[in-house]
Amino acid sequence: MNVLIFNGSIDDRPYATSNRLASYLGEALKEQHFSPEILNLGEANIPFFSIEEAAKKPEAVTAMCNAFCKADLQIWMTPLYHGGMTGAMKNCLDWLELTSKHQRPYLTGKVVALLSWADGTQAMQGINAMDAVAKALRAWVLPYSLPILKDNLYDPHNSGFSAFYKNKLDMMVQLLCAAKSHVVAATAV
Repeated sequence: MNVLIFNGSIDDRPYATSNRLASYLGEALKEQHFSPEILNLGEANIPFFSIEEAAKKPEAVTAMCNAFCKADLQIWMTPLYHGGMTGAMKNCLDWLELTSKHQRPYLTGKVVALLSWADGTQAMQGINAMDAVAKALRAWVLPYSLPILKDNLYDPHNSGFSAFYKNKLDMMVQLLCAAKSHVVAATAV
């Protein structure tokens, strides 16, 4: 089953928190025999949403919409930006308007897991912003989300994630994988 990891950060440095999280989650999903695809906004070249641009259906946007449509399980992740998700992430989600005429419009029946990180303790605000958009796009939001306090994300004794957050990331993957049977049942209806 296809899983989309939607990396809402535009920071494309390989050692950036967003890319390290996406890589960790991708490997964990592969271990569970899933086929993860990582959509990195830093590499996606998605233009600003506009009605005029929508009529043209830019190639990068079409590829992005296809990635969302083919993945029944998704992980959305963003650093906290001024109380919400990144503007680039919201812009991409706005482009899903192109799927409004599909047989299953928007993200109908898809299961979305949410995670956000912040330097302070406000990462839940990023999750709340993504939650509102996911539900507006008709997705089912996994009832387990992960607000990350970035100061505690990394193990101070090595370059990896702390055991505390590894456990939480692994739990998210396990719950998302368990949702597979619900997705299959919902799409059969």
